[in-house]
Amino acid sequence: MIEQNPLKKEYIPLEIDGVDLRIATMHREGKRLPIVFLHGFGSTKEDYADVAFCPQFDDRRIIAFDAPGCGETECSDLSMLSIPFLQQTAERILMHYGIDRFHLVGHSMGGLTALHLAWSNGSRVSSFANIKGNLAPEDCFLSRQILDYPTDDPNEFMRLFVERAWESPTFSSPLFASTLTHKIRAQAVTPIFRSMVEISDTDNLLAKFTELPCAKMFVYGDQYRSLSYLGLLKNREVRLAEIERSGHFPMYSNSPALWDQLGEFIDKSEVE
Repeated sequence: MIEQNPLKKEYIPLEIDGVDLRIATMHREGKRLPIVFLHGFGSTKEDYADVAFCPQFDDRRIIAFDAPGCGETECSDLSMLSIPFLQQTAERILMHYGIDRFHLVGHSMGGLTALHLAWSNGSRVSSFANIKGNLAPEDCFLSRQILDYPTDDPNEFMRLFVERAWESPTFSSPLFASTLTHKIRAQAVTPIFRSMVEISDTDNLLAKFTELPCAKMFVYGDQYRSLSYLGLLKNREVRLAEIERSGHFPMYSNSPALWDQLGEFIDKSEVE
């Protein structure tokens, strides 16, 4: 039998900018510095639930939650969603759980949100593992579809987006596509995607990431080893973690390799 420190689910009522939220979280207590996980677009907190089965994270405090518009979280006004709104949500969750200093892990949309969170709370972040979060315009291969395939019907956009995602020639894309309509509200897609594209096109995300005062790791699937900025990250002493047999979703394609990289990186960041 696998011994584990189980995760518990909790629902937290919040109000942000006049928007009523009921945030679905999963968490556990622990004596070691907490890890805060932010999931990607079309995903949920359960992307990280296997942390409970990984011995390298024993006795770590864990916090993860469904972003507004996603999973089990309820949101009264989906039109208000944006990366800054998701950042505010994360900050309120940190406040709710009384978390001061923490390790940060974010994937895709969650990686972009985490970058903004870390930039605004730099002294509190012990390490930041960025799992293919947006750092440049080239990373908007999903979000830029809101401009490339415009429609006024969010349900129609979602239907066609799912079809395109299913046909993508990258690891785990059909798996990702098959659950999209269950994991994100169609009305949340446009405001989130527009915010992601605007920030990726206009903000100097690479500079922000490399200038963070914490330990940094950029994680990507081997199908994305052609990203133009990997050399720059390496030159700026950002640890690179290439996950074999993976694309944009290493937690689906090769989760053991991903957890090994995260565990080693987080442990090492505490002794350097």
